[in-house]
Amino acid sequence: MNAAKRHAIFSRLRDANPHPTTELRYGTPFELLVAVVLSAQATDKGVNKATARLFPIANTPQAILDLGLDGLKERIKTIGLYNAKAENIIKTCRLLLERHGGEVPRDREALEALPGVGRKTANVILNTAFGEPTIAVDTHIFRVANRTGIAPGKTVLEVEKRLLRLVPAEFRQDAHHWLILHGRYVCMARAPKCGACLISDLCEFRDKDLSRK
Repeated sequence: MNAAKRHAIFSRLRDANPHPTTELRYGTPFELLVAVVLSAQATDKGVNKATARLFPIANTPQAILDLGLDGLKERIKTIGLYNAKAENIIKTCRLLLERHGGEVPRDREALEALPGVGRKTANVILNTAFGEPTIAVDTHIFRVANRTGIAPGKTVLEVEKRLLRLVPAEFRQDAHHWLILHGRYVCMARAPKCGACLISDLCEFRDKDLSRK
């Protein structure tokens, strides 16, 4: 795929959704961090239901520690893997208080040192909470980048690096959100809605079915 085609793709995505953002509900960087940790192998809708029970009661590291492990589990038990996630969140709250004054660090290395936080989560925090032009590659973005030809790669890290290199600078800040939403609602894994896709004529997917909407 050439640079002109990539620019056209992101221009259309921007025109259709000028101000994309995460579907996770949050009000602070810490709330976003908790929500993203909970979102592993869970839907944003499910996470939002859990955080709607949690955040009105505890939405700071100290408040969650005061709530305790059992209290935290009770409020997130509808989420898959909630036991392990609760333990990671408790450990993360302690580290945030001990090392960062209770604030979420704006530093990749410090973020990835937190329990339950990997590269993808760190990228989400840096991009969505702090406005940095990072791209967090999840299963949706990995699929869209490969299927469309925007930035093909065999691994998540390879796709991330190619996207950072190939996405035009003017689109880099919001590319993560455009691609994830496109993968979630249009370019789905089993039955992509090629007939309803606003970039179908630019996409290089060989098995397009334009009758599928």
